[in-house]
Amino acid sequence: MRKLTMLAPLAVAAVALSACSSAAVGTTGATSAATTANTSAASCGTTVPEIAAAAKKEGSVDLIALPDTWANYGGILDAFRKKYGIKATVANPDASSADEITAIKTLRGQPGMPEVVDVGASFTQQMIDDGYAQAYKPTTWNEIPDNLKDPAGHWVAAYYGVMSIGVNTTLVKNPPKTFADLKKPEYKGQIALNGDPREAGAAFASVMAASLANGGSFDNIMPGIQYFSDLKKSGNLQMVKVTKATLLSGEVPIALDWTYNFPALKPLMKSAGFNLQVTVPQDGVYGGYYAQSVVTQAAHPCAAELFLENLVGDDGALGYLQGGAIPARYATLVKEGKVDATLAASLPDAKTISKIAFPTQKQLDAAKATLAAQWGPMVADK
Repeated sequence: MRKLTMLAPLAVAAVALSACSSAAVGTTGATSAATTANTSAASCGTTVPEIAAAAKKEGSVDLIALPDTWANYGGILDAFRKKYGIKATVANPDASSADEITAIKTLRGQPGMPEVVDVGASFTQQMIDDGYAQAYKPTTWNEIPDNLKDPAGHWVAAYYGVMSIGVNTTLVKNPPKTFADLKKPEYKGQIALNGDPREAGAAFASVMAASLANGGSFDNIMPGIQYFSDLKKSGNLQMVKVTKATLLSGEVPIALDWTYNFPALKPLMKSAGFNLQVTVPQDGVYGGYYAQSVVTQAAHPCAAELFLENLVGDDGALGYLQGGAIPARYATLVKEGKVDATLAASLPDAKTISKIAFPTQKQLDAAKATLAAQWGPMVADK
């Protein structure tokens, strides 16, 4: 009874999100495997054991842009390798979404081309338009809400998070808690984004969140761009990327990043002599997903399918939860009693989750276009 009581608010929020989907929530993976069409170009099988057997013969899968501390990818990858005996190599772990697409283009038809990508929501249409996203519906398809997958199966969003402010409280004695706070002169030279918003999904989300905090909307990102323009002019924003190295060195005292990127860093920060505090700015709550696609012309198509199956299956979903990310199938996991209080405690509170809504593809494309035109002259000077 205690476990159900503690999980109830999050369960309600998760079910509410899933209610946006016309798919039947609660269908087991085994049932889905028997009823969901696999639209892959490869003949790898229709159940996870069949796909795993075919992937085992291929022996490896080439991945990209999966840092160990990002949503617990380190743990997810280790578990995948041990369970299936498949080599999973991650090239350029800190690459941006734009870098991932460039790598596919550059290495097309060559060894080492990324075979599964993890890109920000604003890059999904480019993946499709460029012909890089294979249509593939995993066996848990029916449990993934409609707003977290492409209808044709070109991508699924295995997890999502909320934009937050991570503060090194050893260096910053009065930690900011809102976007409004970040404007204060006391934070001069201390604030950083996780990349360039024209290239990196996390930075794009920071601008969207700042826009919501300053009178903007999914249809109007300009207030967010103006916000960071002002933040740079005041000297508060430094043009240094948020990474494990810059956080552990103290170079970045205040980081704007996803909630799920901080849990794995907290013990590392403590070992480095720093304390880390994470707050979701309630004046600009923005939730965003990252989308996974099997890449067309993959050298190891079955291993690529298996890795995607793993991410949206129970193993990957519970792995994401351990890293503080919210898996797409969260409602199903709660319904089946697979989320205990410890895992639920790592997530943003139920009130925050209840505020999350996702922009449409049209809104994302328009915001991305505005960023491309305005970020350079207004913020980046290039």
